[in-house]
Amino acid sequence: MSLKRVDALLSNLGYTTRSQTKEFLTHSELLYNNEKITSSSQKISHAHTTLDGEKLDPLSLTILMHKPKGFICSHSDAGRLIYELLPSRWQRRNPKLSTVGRLDSDTTGAIIITDDGLLIHRLSSPKTLTPKIYLVTLADPLRGDEATIFASGDLLLRGEKAPLLPAKLSVLGTHTAELEIVEGRYHQVKRMFAALGNRVVALHRQSFGAYSVADLKVGEFKLI
Repeated sequence: MSLKRVDALLSNLGYTTRSQTKEFLTHSELLYNNEKITSSSQKISHAHTTLDGEKLDPLSLTILMHKPKGFICSHSDAGRLIYELLPSRWQRRNPKLSTVGRLDSDTTGAIIITDDGLLIHRLSSPKTLTPKIYLVTLADPLRGDEATIFASGDLLLRGEKAPLLPAKLSVLGTHTAELEIVEGRYHQVKRMFAALGNRVVALHRQSFGAYSVADLKVGEFKLI
């Protein structure tokens, strides 16, 4: 059983800062093995501790969010950040929560947020080939050969040295399609259609790997 100082544990989970833990304990009920904790320096285990009658947040968080349009997947860029949609204490966690890859500001849908660095690396690695499914709306009608070209594995985007891996396109309407890719190159979906003379006007990532946002409203999230 791993023991940690109260101030270190609570500050890492974002409930308070180390310097403010003593005051925090005066208006919060922290119980360890059902005994009230009043000292910020006492060592406790996460598994046997409750705060105001609730279990502490997990030591590590992995979140699936239905990202709204207009939010940025960054900690520092100007504008509305997706982390603002999370509970404030989660925004103060150490290590910080970060996204697995990014979605553009105007793109909606599935984004994974975690403080697990190994998971970020595994899901972001080009070797992983994690499938991602997008719903695409286009400025111009589909011309009919997109599925064949995307599935060929021969499409070379401007500025790239290697062609894209095969992708699967399913036509939904004259201007709409579902596209499954296994890579995550910069603005990949938009650039794929641009290479064929079309322009993406709306983009929604329906799923990332096994995780879909079909049951989440825009802006909602859940632990996974």
